[in-house]
Amino acid sequence: MSPIALAAIIALVSFLFLSKFLKNVHGSKNLPKGSLGFPLIGETISFLRAHKKEQGAEWINERVAKYGPIFKTSVMGTPTVIIVGVAGNKFVLGSSDVVFATNRPKRISALQGKYNIFELSGSRYRLVKRAMLSFLQPESLQNYVKRMDELVTTSLLKEIKQKDTIKIVNFMQKLTFSVACDILFDIKDEATKEAFFGDFRILFKALGSFPIKFPGSAYSRGLEARARISNRLLPILRKRKEELSTGVLSSTNDVVSCLLALKGENEESISEAEVVDNFSILLIASHDTTAILLSLVVWKLSRDKQIYTKVLQEQMDILRDREAATIEENLTWVDIQKMKYTWQVAQEMMRMIPPVFGTFRKALEDTNFGGYDIPKGWQVFTVAHGTHMEKDIFSSPMEFDPSRFDKSSKPIPPYAYIPFGAGLHSCIGNEFARIETLTTIHKLVTKFEWSPVYPDETITRKAVPYPSMGLPIKIKPRIQT
Repeated sequence: MSPIALAAIIALVSFLFLSKFLKNVHGSKNLPKGSLGFPLIGETISFLRAHKKEQGAEWINERVAKYGPIFKTSVMGTPTVIIVGVAGNKFVLGSSDVVFATNRPKRISALQGKYNIFELSGSRYRLVKRAMLSFLQPESLQNYVKRMDELVTTSLLKEIKQKDTIKIVNFMQKLTFSVACDILFDIKDEATKEAFFGDFRILFKALGSFPIKFPGSAYSRGLEARARISNRLLPILRKRKEELSTGVLSSTNDVVSCLLALKGENEESISEAEVVDNFSILLIASHDTTAILLSLVVWKLSRDKQIYTKVLQEQMDILRDREAATIEENLTWVDIQKMKYTWQVAQEMMRMIPPVFGTFRKALEDTNFGGYDIPKGWQVFTVAHGTHMEKDIFSSPMEFDPSRFDKSSKPIPPYAYIPFGAGLHSCIGNEFARIETLTTIHKLVTKFEWSPVYPDETITRKAVPYPSMGLPIKIKPRIQT
């Protein structure tokens, strides 16, 4: 094809896109200030580049300084309004499904499945959410502590066997994946877990890649991994469906069995595709964000002796109390509730470095906020750092101060601290993550000593924030005195 012909095609495509784009905003007379960027790609490239360099906050702040806390842009091929601030968080995250629907970019939906809970709304969303919540309620969580303790202990001992250096990021990813498979999905076979884990890591890398389909691209590999996950899960799913029908298995056994037993408004069963999609999204949500948090906490403890000493003291006090009482070796729900300072450290890490940068929602009808119109079909995006680093909410926001989350401290306004989201679509697994985080940190600090291989290791964000070198540490059993 000649350069002239190619240029003509590009010009035609750009013209058609712009025509559609302008039609999309027709009738909106007071759009927020901002730039829609280039035809087709908008500001997607600069948005993703900043995100990967851990400069997403700077990208947002530059535009807030120029246009204000409500501005328009175009990312992932869709016109977007970005809203920063508590009022904006409440407007977007607290609105009903009639106004906004969860709107993950199509490239992400293709990887995670169009029927996953984050894509659902209305009665279907409530149906699936109730099923998942039945495994994440306090009475269920209390029963998970002992098994989590066993899995963490076994995994740590296995990891350090015959070696004195481990990469914390990789270890935490494997650990949290194993815990989710075992406790939530009753998948205990190590070979099966390993196979799933490998494909989920490929899938997760694809989430932060540019959505170009060609052989060998990260995105294409992610789609292939997604297909393998589905093919591997279907035999498990069908076996459990048969066991449910014969009474061998109860719907309370695991999340997959519970989803298979669901009935919709017309008594129709949930489809296999819906089960596969929600298996995938729950496994991603229940292991990767917790692995991020654990890696960041260990990174902080490795760099800050004062914080480490306080966490160690709290955890050793709990251990000594258990030993003095001569009670069972495994942690209990009561022990978890005593780990107040350790969880405050985790909360402060999530304030300064949120595991999830922001949330996309789609406007289902014309609406307005802050005096500006938001047209139907546009997406809106809220960012956690916009309020997490607001000095009027968190004094000296650049300082690491876990005491902000002490109950005696100044109350944090609703919708100001949103590492787990907020409103109707807040994360349903936040308590599961808390228990797993505290159990793991308890075992790590009370049973082992470690030092970072790279004391000056920084945090990088490739879809999500992680220590840039994988956080290798030299580790050895703690000598008990």
